[in-house]
Amino acid sequence: MATTRKVVIIGSGPAGFTAAIYAARANLAPLMFTGFQWGGQLMLTTLVENYPGFVDGIDGPPLMEHLKSQAKRFGAEMVGDDVTEVDLGRRPFRVTAGDTTVEALTVIIATGASAKLIGLASEAKLMGRGVSTCATCDGFFFKDQNIMVVGGGDSAMEEALYLSRLGRQVQVVHRRDALRASKIMQERALKNPKIEFIWDTAVDEVLDPDKGKVTSVRLKNLKSGVVWETPVDGLFVAIGHLPNTAIFKGQVDLHPNDYIKVLPGTTQTSAPGVFAAGDVADFTYRQAVTAAGTGCMAALEAERYLEAQYSGA
Repeated sequence: MATTRKVVIIGSGPAGFTAAIYAARANLAPLMFTGFQWGGQLMLTTLVENYPGFVDGIDGPPLMEHLKSQAKRFGAEMVGDDVTEVDLGRRPFRVTAGDTTVEALTVIIATGASAKLIGLASEAKLMGRGVSTCATCDGFFFKDQNIMVVGGGDSAMEEALYLSRLGRQVQVVHRRDALRASKIMQERALKNPKIEFIWDTAVDEVLDPDKGKVTSVRLKNLKSGVVWETPVDGLFVAIGHLPNTAIFKGQVDLHPNDYIKVLPGTTQTSAPGVFAAGDVADFTYRQAVTAAGTGCMAALEAERYLEAQYSGA
């Protein structure tokens, strides 16, 4: 027989850990499935300057360690397995991770989002062999080499700025003629003498899978149609994210872009007792602090739902 828990949290970014902190302090004994790659996108981030309370900023991994330790301090239980199946059509809900199945009176979904890829076969073949989605993870391997970053948002600028401290040269390839990044990030990147921008251009192919490493990138100008090759040692893809909602499809309502729909002003999904917090439901702000805020909301809403629905819960 599966164990029944009052609150089960799926995911372990700022939203998940904040939900765990609030739920644990409310004596709800939350069970948190952190997943094998715990910590969310901040584990792939260097300096975080805009999270309140850190005057000089803090790197992403230490920030997540703080949140994890805080949740543990209040008694949140954590399981480092990836959730493979959920059943939100029954009461109590059922959540399965590996060989573990638990029942839950409420579920908080905080599974976040994952990096988008260009979609080239050569990109997939060379992932981890010169192609990366994480500068802080792999930048060290490209010291004093030629590096290319694909994208035009804040993530791409952050990757480019970080890599400029390591590489000989950083080229930023963007499909448009203007960046989507915030003004401060644009200014930093545009002023950096080691960063060069290639506008109105897309990556057409990554070479050379036969050699088992990135040697060059074939580019195509989207206005002129001109195609050319540029020698590159490392290619970092920073073109956005996809919400991690695959296992929830058909069980809660999703937006056309696959992010979870919530009742405006709340974290309540279309399934009563199921709440969604952080980047899995937010495609507008996508900040650590807003994710943490919705994690707080989800825990408070779960507590109120339990009080209303379950006598003695």
